[in-house]
Amino acid sequence: MRETIHKNNPEFEAEVCFKILVTPLGEMLAVSDGKGICLLEFPEKLKLEKELIDIAKTLKANFVERDSEELLLLDKELLEYFQGERKMFTVPLSFVGTTFQKSVWNTLLKIPYGSTWSYAQQTKDLGDMKKIRAVANANGQNKISILVPCHRVIGSNGKLVGYSGGVWRKQKLLELEKAIIL
Repeated sequence: MRETIHKNNPEFEAEVCFKILVTPLGEMLAVSDGKGICLLEFPEKLKLEKELIDIAKTLKANFVERDSEELLLLDKELLEYFQGERKMFTVPLSFVGTTFQKSVWNTLLKIPYGSTWSYAQQTKDLGDMKKIRAVANANGQNKISILVPCHRVIGSNGKLVGYSGGVWRKQKLLELEKAIIL
């Protein structure tokens, strides 16, 4: 991760800001493209390196370690969230992904604080029950943990499955939100 972030491409003129945030669940890497947060992940995510490369290539930007308006707001709002004082985030988001992924991530934003949906419910909201595996896959490629609440999606049997930050973190987030498991 650090090698990708500190490697500059001379062909890229744009910059994206990044910062390491400290949360009760561990450090998180946050990236802002100047319009919104495009990444918020725990450093041990398996595909984090690929996500960083995708962001750099898509935005044609190098990573610069410094605060931005969005990163400062994110830090404040995450603190409030973990203190139980915030249920909705206002920091702007900037999705980097395919059109389908963006539609899936937008459905995640519909899941209310304190609630959970199954993958089937999420797929039904998208209108095509045949795409349940594609929806689950797109959830796994969500680059903006917590803010885009893929932790609120659980198996149809009520089990906690599929969270890139680890199932233990998913459980802690749902406990914080006092979510009712299906």
